[in-house]
Amino acid sequence: MADKKNTTFEHELRRLEKRVDALVRVCDQLQDENKSLKQRQDILTAERANLLQKNEQVRARVEAMIGRLKAMEQGT
Repeated sequence: MADKKNTTFEHELRRLEKRVDALVRVCDQLQDENKSLKQRQDILTAERANLLQKNEQVRARVEAMIGRLKAMEQGT
């Protein structure tokens, strides 16, 4: 009777150990994925800042051209 309880306990313990190992693997995968996503977010944030800066430069150039065109129009 004690052997049967011992065997059942060992079986349950091994089953629990496998589940804990699986959870550890999932946690490791999620940590890797989280790190990757944070790096990607940093890259995209930098790209966005660069595009906003370029957009502002283009906007300023277009406004300057419009100003020159209006000046030329008024001069004729």
